[in-house]
Amino acid sequence: MTALSAYDRIEATGLWRPTPDDQRREVIVSIGEATLTITDHNDRALAHWSIPAVARANPGQHPAIFHPDGDPGETLELPEDEAQMIAAIETLRNAVERARPRPGRLRLMGLLLSVATILALGIFWLPGALRDHAVSVVPDVKRTEIGTALLTRIRRVAGTPCTEPQAMSALARLSARLPAPEGPARLVTLRGGVREAAHLPGNIVLLNRGLFEDHEEPDVVAGYIIAEHLRAQIDDPLRRMLDHLGMMASLRLLTTGQLSDEMLDSYGEDLLTAPPVPLTDAALLTGFAAWSVRSTPYGYARDITGETTLGLIEADPFASEAPGPLISDADWLRLQGICGG
Repeated sequence: MTALSAYDRIEATGLWRPTPDDQRREVIVSIGEATLTITDHNDRALAHWSIPAVARANPGQHPAIFHPDGDPGETLELPEDEAQMIAAIETLRNAVERARPRPGRLRLMGLLLSVATILALGIFWLPGALRDHAVSVVPDVKRTEIGTALLTRIRRVAGTPCTEPQAMSALARLSARLPAPEGPARLVTLRGGVREAAHLPGNIVLLNRGLFEDHEEPDVVAGYIIAEHLRAQIDDPLRRMLDHLGMMASLRLLTTGQLSDEMLDSYGEDLLTAPPVPLTDAALLTGFAAWSVRSTPYGYARDITGETTLGLIEADPFASEAPGPLISDADWLRLQGICGG
């Protein structure tokens, strides 16, 4: 007991009684190694009390009356003027009490730890698990349905998509020339709202009309389509949507197969205003090579000076040899007028 070192020379005079029927007698009390030793004036030991088992019968009162825990019949009275000994016994009793194991407290701590673990699972693991499960089980037809519903909500902000009849056939041929891994994407041209391009669930790619009207060659819009295909491979559009909407959207999709208009509106606003997920030059160049498209026009479209896209310009996989045509010149002219001129 480390607290003993401060009290190992303290002695006091008190009155000790071994049983309630015995007369009290004057004794000498000293503190030993984990014990109180009670001796008579001839230094003959009368009793040894274990300090961890000492109890006080009258806390805060005097004379202080102590007894072995569980045996209140044997008592030791210390008068008020033996304050140092009384304080020493109380200090040691408190030290022992603090060190004593408390099953109730341990049970409470265990309960709190369990609750904290459950809450942590609910906060950090469950949303991701629900989202991943939803992404894995939602079939392609449902993804297309979700993407179409989202496009309907976006039209309220971005306006009606451009559908000039002759240009729509050319747009389908451009999509067939640049298919996503799951097949040709549905390309939708918007009059505004979207920055340049964005991807919806169901392999739907939104394109700003400026990609057709503001550039002289189709390689630019092809570059943006390729970039969206690559982003969709890195971050599934449905996964990104559910990430934004949170756990309740994943749960609703799993249980009802639907997402509310409010959820679609919330994500639509984020999709149209958030910057695109960045792609490395290496990833883009691999994509341009795979789809046989020059990267230089796309690089200058993103930065007219070419300073920030120099890697795409200098490492163009078709810098010395042009790939096959994307679409015919006639189709490109039709696409430049897809929104009616």
